[in-house]
Amino acid sequence: MPNTTGPSATSTNSSNDSTPPRSASRLGQILRNYRFPLLILTGVVIGAIIGLIFGEKATVIKPFGTLFINMMFTLVVPLVFFSISSAVAGMSSATRLGKILGSMLGIFAITGIIASIVMIAALWITKATEGVKVEMTQPEDVEEVGSIGDQLVSTFVVDDFSKILSAEHMLALIVFAVIVGIATSKIGAVGKPFAQFLRSGSEVFLKFTSIIMYYAPIGLGAYFAALIGELGAQLVGDYVRAFLVYYPVAIVYFVVAFTLYAFLAGGRRGIFAFWSNIIEPTAISLGTSSSVAAIPANLRAGKRIGVPRDIRETIIPIGATIHMEGSSLSAILKIAFLFAVFGRDFFTPGNILIGIAVALLAGMVMAGIPSGGFIGELMIITLYGFPAAALPIIQIIGTVIDPPATTVNAVGDQASSMMVARVLDGKDWMDKSDDDTTDESEVSPAEVASTEKS
Repeated sequence: MPNTTGPSATSTNSSNDSTPPRSASRLGQILRNYRFPLLILTGVVIGAIIGLIFGEKATVIKPFGTLFINMMFTLVVPLVFFSISSAVAGMSSATRLGKILGSMLGIFAITGIIASIVMIAALWITKATEGVKVEMTQPEDVEEVGSIGDQLVSTFVVDDFSKILSAEHMLALIVFAVIVGIATSKIGAVGKPFAQFLRSGSEVFLKFTSIIMYYAPIGLGAYFAALIGELGAQLVGDYVRAFLVYYPVAIVYFVVAFTLYAFLAGGRRGIFAFWSNIIEPTAISLGTSSSVAAIPANLRAGKRIGVPRDIRETIIPIGATIHMEGSSLSAILKIAFLFAVFGRDFFTPGNILIGIAVALLAGMVMAGIPSGGFIGELMIITLYGFPAAALPIIQIIGTVIDPPATTVNAVGDQASSMMVARVLDGKDWMDKSDDDTTDESEVSPAEVASTEKS
């Protein structure tokens, strides 16, 4: 218990100077609860300062960040498999799974459309793309991605089991995990030992996550220093105008839209729960530019918020691959930028409607890995009939706005999981969570240290 003086001591002091100790105690509790997220943010800020001061020289410490990123990507494949398959295997019925997936896709589409409209409005108000002139160079090699049918097949399935064990085939892994979970639940009592194995595996890799997170402040700081050092020189010329639009819009959307979604999901309590637990996934996604790398932290945050296990462990991994609000924002920016470069008018009803559709498609095919989205960018060029020389233009834009875009993507998965819980379990879903007790495997390193000291 935080109060070690006992009830009698509290009542003795209550008539005198109880307010200062109470305020100090509350501040101390806040610092204890948020100590680890604050350490992560401190590491990121220090890394950004190092990158700004030393420029490309800061890349010398990038291996320290790569070490953290590689550990997270090593972890994410077994974590996604065990979390999804165990969640599906533990569902009471296939109807529940169908409702989760249906609500998820509907919310993903709605939030993607809202994000696209927000960026269109921002571009129309600021006139940021007027008078843009960019020197184009023909790309030496353009990757052949095959037909749309081939791309859809290779997105959802692979031709060898070994390829499942890779973050590059995340959707295929998710499909595989869902089917394993369904098969386990369908065979009844015979499948219970395997279902317990899946649940145990999920807990093991969540504990693995908490162990790796001890290194997060150093790893993210080093990675962010190298990122700022490498990209700082690109923020010049006409591209600056695009960046100056995207960053403020992304920040406003991050604060306003996610607060609104949290309120719709759980009222004021939902807002408090969301913002009290989202710092860790925010820092990781911002520092790594990877929605996939943020999955473990997002799952931990979802449990603390109170999102039911079957919802969070289904939506967050899937959302890391197909739910890209930040990518919808960036897709609209890229489209409008290309229209300006080639002297075409983007702000017509037809082009805007097509742009929203393209943004949704681009967002759903962009993988949750750093500097991903080549297929989505190629889709923008081909659907609008731009020449291949336009590819480097949007690649540069995509590279520099990748950190905030990925952060919006990853945090949006958490907000969506809360809204799905509201749709499926009613307004009191936060009280109906099947995970009311805090499991040791999901306690943050800061909380573990605090408990050990007490």
